[in-house]
Amino acid sequence: YTSSQLVQDAKRHDVEVRRVDVLYSDVDCSMEDLPHAPAVRLGLRMVAGLKAESANRIVQAREQATFDSAEDLARRAGLEQHEMTQLAAADALMSLSGHRRQQVWEAAGLRSVPALLRDAPVDEETLELPEAPEGEAVVWDYATTGLTLRRHPLALLRPQLTERKLLTAADLHDLPDGRHVRYCGIVTLRQQPDTAGGVVFVSLEDETGVVQVIVWKSLREKQRKELLGSRLMAVRGRWQREGEVRNLIAGHLEDLTPLLNGLSVGSRDFH
Repeated sequence: YTSSQLVQDAKRHDVEVRRVDVLYSDVDCSMEDLPHAPAVRLGLRMVAGLKAESANRIVQAREQATFDSAEDLARRAGLEQHEMTQLAAADALMSLSGHRRQQVWEAAGLRSVPALLRDAPVDEETLELPEAPEGEAVVWDYATTGLTLRRHPLALLRPQLTERKLLTAADLHDLPDGRHVRYCGIVTLRQQPDTAGGVVFVSLEDETGVVQVIVWKSLREKQRKELLGSRLMAVRGRWQREGEVRNLIAGHLEDLTPLLNGLSVGSRDFH
């Protein structure tokens, strides 16, 4: 499972997951005690572009004394500017610098200065930037940590998908066997077991759950491009329900990846 899948499943089961934060995150993901139930705190290793030794230095420096600014963090943890920028882009400096655009702006302004000048006052007016809209924030989340704690991307796209008469996983769940349906989800897994006779199994995820899609060999050969190239896939097919086992038998595939508008979502393919 990808980190995104695990987090989405945790959220569906009412498990609180908290963002990466330089004031609270360990190198690895950890548990935080809360009055009613523990929460999962994402670890610094989730931030793309942050070296393992840098993550360790952040934790070690914080154990000596908490950070009081982004500049203090960069200096005491010995972080390079591109690492500060990645932390900011990942929303990990919120406790120090405010919302993400403000974090990125502040991180971009950090420069290496001589030790004698580090504590010198800077006569510079603070620029107040507007907060990023939710769609932009979700794009940044996936680009920097591979997941989002905000609304699922398909929740943001749901009005467009509804116009296309595309159902959700929750809509499909209780439908009777044999119903012809249209569904769309983010591709999280493609599998072709050696014993499956050319059949490909695809896991699609939306804001309400996961749907398992069965692609027969004949359709695989006919729509290879859509099957292998889609990150957001629409499926027209027959709903199969036998007891608690539910699958969507694909009859036609459509690549709707352009609707993601640059969102970088990953899948595990043929492992």
